[in-house]
Amino acid sequence: MTTLSRGALAADLETGAFAAPPRASLTPRRIGAETELIPVETATGRRCPIEGEGGGAPATLPFLCRFGQRQGWAETRTAKGTPCFGLPGGGTLTFEPGGQLEYSAPPCPSASVLLGFLRSTVLPLRAAAAGEGITLLAAGIDPFNSIDDAPLLLRTRRYQRMADYLATRGPMGARMMRQTAAFQVALDLDDEPWQRWRVLNAAAPYVVAIFANSPVYAGEDTGSPSARARVWRALDPARTGLPWSELAPVDTYLDFALAAPALLLPTIDGEYLPFEVWMRRGGATAEDWHDHLTTLFPEVRPRGHFELRSADAVAPEWYAAPLALAVGIAYDPRALPAAVDLLGAPDPALLERASREGLRDPMIARTAVDLARIALEGCEALGPGYFHPADLEQARAFFDRYTWRGRCPADEVGTAEAAA
Repeated sequence: MTTLSRGALAADLETGAFAAPPRASLTPRRIGAETELIPVETATGRRCPIEGEGGGAPATLPFLCRFGQRQGWAETRTAKGTPCFGLPGGGTLTFEPGGQLEYSAPPCPSASVLLGFLRSTVLPLRAAAAGEGITLLAAGIDPFNSIDDAPLLLRTRRYQRMADYLATRGPMGARMMRQTAAFQVALDLDDEPWQRWRVLNAAAPYVVAIFANSPVYAGEDTGSPSARARVWRALDPARTGLPWSELAPVDTYLDFALAAPALLLPTIDGEYLPFEVWMRRGGATAEDWHDHLTTLFPEVRPRGHFELRSADAVAPEWYAAPLALAVGIAYDPRALPAAVDLLGAPDPALLERASREGLRDPMIARTAVDLARIALEGCEALGPGYFHPADLEQARAFFDRYTWRGRCPADEVGTAEAAA
């Protein structure tokens, strides 16, 4: 067994998580996205099982097999052994632990190319599902069901270990795994990795607030625009939040990773030990380390690219908006420093406020207005070949309907039924 050391793990982060693979430099400013959907029975709101179980609600896997066959999808299995579909042109459709569907689009050379993938996959999928009595909810959390009605459907070793660990921290782990859905944006590091790391972490609270659409949980108003964000804030501070530092970003992330309990490794007397303890005892391998990194869920996760994870699941008609916000402030060389000046340093306390109050907080609302304007100006500067004017107009329509009026999609969700 190779002995791990702090220096070796720091070097691994610097060359892996915080450095792009060589192929990324061939196409600068690539962008990717993952969008999650929550399947419920249209007539009743009951959660859909993956296969036959579930009290009579239609199962998603048989539907996906039929639909995918017509679309030329390749049915396969993930490394975890769970069902997976490979899509023509790239991208995959997989299951989350509670049966949520996740479409991962391939890395694209422009935002408009990515929007083409997202729309051509999700829109027909939702329409076909509706025809079989399945509603694929684009909401941050299941608005209809309690956790008792949303069981863990994928019992792989990883998911079972994660469920067991999070249960020791409280009830939010089960909700996160089985009932939440997000829209995540993946951005390349290119020639400005540290400025992008800073601005994306600083923007995370505003992304939470701008795209909040989950005020309802289990049929009741939660009092927060994003019940999903509240779940994440109460989940496990040892593996979530904003692990950022201007002076030593890699060392700060390393401290964060080493301090997080290693939930995939054995317990000692029933206790989950921080990964640093395993490292010092010589009881962990490089493979254990890489697996451990996948169990960390900060708002911005470094993975050879930056994964912005802060938005609730977004309705397909508004996909352009989170992409415009992310690429506008990260990729345009003038918008990036303007956003840095506007936002200041990443602030964990602000993330907590945004998760609780969203745009009801006057300061967050004012800054969100300016941030959206900077982002749109940045997208315009990137040119029509990167962000087509029609796509940019869709993003602008979102900000005009919501952000610039101090509103978010949650303000239009009056009941659980409206979330569909």
